[in-house]
Amino acid sequence: NMTSKFFNGHDAADRIMLRKDKVEVGHWTKSLEYINEELGLLLALEDRFLNDSMLHVELLALQGENTKKSGIMYRYESTMRNAWECDDVACDTYHLDNHEKHRELYVEHLESYRKLKCKVFSRLLA
Repeated sequence: NMTSKFFNGHDAADRIMLRKDKVEVGHWTKSLEYINEELGLLLALEDRFLNDSMLHVELLALQGENTKKSGIMYRYESTMRNAWECDDVACDTYHLDNHEKHRELYVEHLESYRKLKCKVFSRLLA
């Protein structure tokens, strides 16, 4: 059972949530690294086969956004230890809200990336 190495019966629910949030942010940062790599490949494909300056600008803009989002997520990940020091509901609530804001930021970016990736693939197949 994989969960046993992360959680034990003595962990409080808020500690379990924090641990899960930290794992989730790790997945987001890894995903953003993959997106950066794929954007490089999409730019190369666009350059070689499409030569569409508008699409090139869109890809570069999204690459810039990806770099920005990565920085935001790495900074967020490094501040997560502050959540461990919470000793009241207001503090816990702040960290929960903050995590949801970061999730929203990630999900919206992922959606933009997927749309643009499909646009490039569609153009390549046209």
